Amino acid sequence: MADNSRPTQPVVAQPVITHPVILGQNQYGKAENRVVKITRDGATHHIKDLNVSVSLSGDMDEVHLSGSNANVLPTDTTKNTVYAFAKEHGIESAEQFGIHLARHFVTSQEPIKSARIRIEEYAWERTTGGHSFVRKGQETRLTQVTYDGRSWEVVSGLKDLTVLNSTDSEFWGYVKDKYTTLPEAYDRILATEVHGRWRFNWSDDAQEMPDWEESYAQTKQHLLQAFAETYSLSLQQSLYQMGARIIDQREEIDEVRFSLPNKHHFLVDLTPFGLKNDNEVYFAADRPYGLIEATVLRDGSEARIPADLTNL
Repeated sequence: MADNSRPTQPVVAQPVITHPVILGQNQYGKAENRVVKITRDGATHHIKDLNVSVSLSGDMDEVHLSGSNANVLPTDTTKNTVYAFAKEHGIESAEQFGIHLARHFVTSQEPIKSARIRIEEYAWERTTGGHSFVRKGQETRLTQVTYDGRSWEVVSGLKDLTVLNSTDSEFWGYVKDKYTTLPEAYDRILATEVHGRWRFNWSDDAQEMPDWEESYAQTKQHLLQAFAETYSLSLQQSLYQMGARIIDQREEIDEVRFSLPNKHHFLVDLTPFGLKNDNEVYFAADRPYGLIEATVLRDGSEARIPADLTNL
């Protein structure tokens, strides 16, 4: 007769801890769940392509201290939830999808006190017909949704958006010492790869939720317009104008943080060939590069986006 009883947990000797120690902050989840949702509207199809990472925290001391999994929702279950929710709720926006997930994990599992959902969205555009697409290469859209059962924090943004102004940029009047070799520039190329995050002031279910899709489109447009329209004497000046325009034009956003690598373009010396380079031929240097970072805030708001954007 088959023995269907649960196996006895073996007694395993644990290392002896001789000094007082405590467990610090901890979290767990399933990272980088790739989900593609196709919505069929007759012959016209719509596509949402996401990379979803789930992190959960709460009453998880015992799994670390004794190995008890009594409070642990398996990470495989969080993965399955991502795919099931894509079907059950659809994907209206990255933010809305993250809100659905975070609310579910916190309200359905008593030991889970906080959920953080990070999402990268990869954009596609329709080519011909209603069901053929080409991957957009401009940028990757980002969002992070955090929920603790009482309040929300939504930080969205983008990365890898490369922009360039071929004129209307200068750089001169800077500090010079014996190691300075950079010549002053009165008409230069200004180029950068925008990595930005912006924090919404929506934090409570009682508040009206922003239109996430419209907000993203308009915020991106404002930062591009500010970059294009600023006669720049430094990349720092351009960064501030980009953030200030977003804060001024988008009332749902209280904080903007940018990390802007300066994609240097240096004039090539053509004099050895008897040629004059009249701001026409440049060498595009990929490294090393200047890295300009700053936060722009609505007056009276608190800075909460991490200074190191890799912490997001």
